[in-house]
Amino acid sequence: MIFEKVVRPRLFSLAGGDAEGAHEWTLERLAAVSRQPAVLAALRRAYFRSAPRTVFGVRFPNPVGLAAGMDKNGLALPAWPALGFGFVEVGTVTAHAQPGNPRPRLFRLRDSEAVINRMGFNNAGAAALADRLAALPRPLGVPLGISLGKSKVTPLDQAVEDYLDSYRALKGHGDYFAVNVSSPNTPGLRSLQDRSHLDALLAALVGEKPVLVKIAPDLTEPAVAELLEVCLDRGAAGVIATNTTLARDGLAPADRARGAETGGLSGRPLTVRAREMVAFVHRETGGRLPVIGVGGILDPDDATRMFDAGASLVQLYTGFIYRGPALTRAITRTTHP
Repeated sequence: MIFEKVVRPRLFSLAGGDAEGAHEWTLERLAAVSRQPAVLAALRRAYFRSAPRTVFGVRFPNPVGLAAGMDKNGLALPAWPALGFGFVEVGTVTAHAQPGNPRPRLFRLRDSEAVINRMGFNNAGAAALADRLAALPRPLGVPLGISLGKSKVTPLDQAVEDYLDSYRALKGHGDYFAVNVSSPNTPGLRSLQDRSHLDALLAALVGEKPVLVKIAPDLTEPAVAELLEVCLDRGAAGVIATNTTLARDGLAPADRARGAETGGLSGRPLTVRAREMVAFVHRETGGRLPVIGVGGILDPDDATRMFDAGASLVQLYTGFIYRGPALTRAITRTTHP
């Protein structure tokens, strides 16, 4: 309640109310906190709860992770476990550094507890992230996932090599890798979810480290079923369900005008759809593919229903923005007392 009544209004007012400006300000402060061991230790005592489990061969100290997109370039990595997260996913990172789409490109829909983004994989590139990870002064203490995407300048017929360039630069640093072929903000990217493209991509990437595929919530069930066949055939370690949606269902009346902004929608309007996708993946594969459930998790009940639907792990992004670090603690307490 302190976060929602006091901290969040102040954060939302930063940079004249610009969501991306507030995000950058917050990351800078968390990066500073990451260099203060005493502060990290105090935060960890307040927020971190242990509930270990092993999924796709990786041991997670608790099943609540930070989704890709929050800390693309790994600027504040030590802060996230201190805020209660049992694993962290950085990125999405691309082989080539790129500025992303023009600003403004990040929008809050407050009454809907939602966010629209059309960031466009803005990041410093795989080599820069590898250098930052190599320079970390101490182990992170939780598994690190790395989300890989296609560089905008790379043609689709060269996508496999583009992903491989990023993977080669980073494979020594990630505990697992997420193949992001489902962002709506890079032209043509979602076509990589098709059988032939995904088959070639997984054939190149699956090997010594677990590789997961992040899927779009806008796919039909037959399309998801075909994608899952490829994942199983090629030895993918799991699926992340889901990315943001192009749909605009479930917006509060006050947010409908802003909902016309282009980009992917996340948050409360995605809760049911993300859970349905997790349940479908779990049912379709008979539990053979572990699922990380993400999308519209804003309270412990949402997380419980994700686990009941078949998720092995969950991730937060928009829920963390609206509810703060107490959400990570509450989910772990409630779902793993």
